[in-house]
Amino acid sequence: MKSMKAVLMLFAMFMLLTGCSQSEYTIEPEEAKERLENDDSIVLLDVRTLDEFNEEHITDAELLTLFDLESDMESRYPDKTQTFFVYCRSGSRSADAIQILSNLGYEDIHDLGGIINWPYETTE
Repeated sequence: MKSMKAVLMLFAMFMLLTGCSQSEYTIEPEEAKERLENDDSIVLLDVRTLDEFNEEHITDAELLTLFDLESDMESRYPDKTQTFFVYCRSGSRSADAIQILSNLGYEDIHDLGGIINWPYETTE
């Protein structure tokens, strides 16, 4: 019985820690849109596939697929203090991308989540 309590306690702590670490990177569409309109240095990264990007993307987004992110990020964006907003379709790949960027040492990274939650105009 004690071991079951310990397992539940560890699971609860894990969920709390992973939830907190992810939320620190979250940015809401309203704030992202305002910042993008006022700061040309922010890089908006779309980590979906080329086909998804060609179908629809947020205006001025740059495509760097999740598959290529780890191998190409540092050569394309060597400044690890630059601001990045990252999105995908629903938020799963963007969360993975944030973890990769964090592991690579990027400091100013924000998870915008999925384009399905972007309430503004997009480019087709």
